[in-house]
Amino acid sequence: MSLKLKTRVRNVTGVQFVGLLVFLLLVYAAFLLSSENKIIFHPSRYPDGFWNPASQGVLAQDIYFTAEDGVKLHGWFIPAENAVATLLWFHGNAGNISHRLDNIQRLVRLNLNVFIFDYRGYGRSEGVPSEAGIYKDSQAAYDAVLRLDGVSVDTLFLFGRSLGGICAVQTAMNWPAKGLLLESVFTNSSDMARKIFPLIPLGWAMKSKLDAVSKVPHLRLPKLFLHGTDDEIVPYDMGRKLFDAAAEPKTFYSIAGAGHNDTYVLGGDEYFNALNQFITETLKNSHIKG
Repeated sequence: MSLKLKTRVRNVTGVQFVGLLVFLLLVYAAFLLSSENKIIFHPSRYPDGFWNPASQGVLAQDIYFTAEDGVKLHGWFIPAENAVATLLWFHGNAGNISHRLDNIQRLVRLNLNVFIFDYRGYGRSEGVPSEAGIYKDSQAAYDAVLRLDGVSVDTLFLFGRSLGGICAVQTAMNWPAKGLLLESVFTNSSDMARKIFPLIPLGWAMKSKLDAVSKVPHLRLPKLFLHGTDDEIVPYDMGRKLFDAAAEPKTFYSIAGAGHNDTYVLGGDEYFNALNQFITETLKNSHIKG
C-alpha cells in the first residue's frame, strides 16, 4: 500500500471515529433529556422512611392539602413551645419528609414551628414530580401553613435545601415572608448539568430551568445563605455565585468541611446559632422598623 493510500485510510478512519463519537454523544444526550425528570427527582414513596415521628421525640401533626391542579399533598406540622417563628421547609430532591426527623427535632429546640411537606410523588403525596408541579405544591404548602393556628406571615420564614431552595425562591417571588434561608442551593439547572456532564452541553435543551440565580436579585427580604465548603454535589463556588447575585440584605455562612447532606451535623451548635441569630435579628429589626 502506498504512503498516500495509507494516509487516506488513516484520515478516513479518524473521521469515522469522530463521527461515531459524536453520534454516541448525541444518543446519550437524547437519552438524558428524555429521562430529565428521573435524573432530577429521586422520590421515596410511603412507606419508605420513618413514619412514626413520635418514637423519635417529634410530635408531628399530619396535614393534608391540595394543589391548584387537584393533586393531594401531605406534610407535617411540628409546633414548638413558645414559638417565635415558623419555618416552611422545602426539602431536597431525594427521600421524603420522614428522612429529616433528626434535623427537624433540632430546629424545634430553637423555638421554631416547622412545617415540612412532600412534593407530588414523594412520601404520602400523590402524583408525579415535575418543575411546574413542585411550584404548584410550594404555593399550596404556603397557603396551608398560613391556615394553621398560631402561624402568621409576620413570623414566617422560608427554608429551602438544595432543590428545595429553588422552590423557596419561587415562593418568595410571589408571596410575602419575613425571611429566606437557602442552604446548599444551586444557581440553575444549566450550571448543574454543566457540572455533572461537562462534555455534553445539555443546559440549553433542558425543559426544567430550576432557576434561582436570575430571581434572587429581585428579592428584597432578608436572606441567609449556608453552604458546606466540601459540598460534593452543589459546588461551594456555585453557592457563592448565587449569593453574589442576590440583592441586599443578605448574609453568607460557610460550614467548614461539610458536604451536601451533613451541614447541620458537622456545623453543630455554631450552625444552629447562625440560624437562630438570623431569625432573631430579622424579627428584631422588623419590629424596630414597624
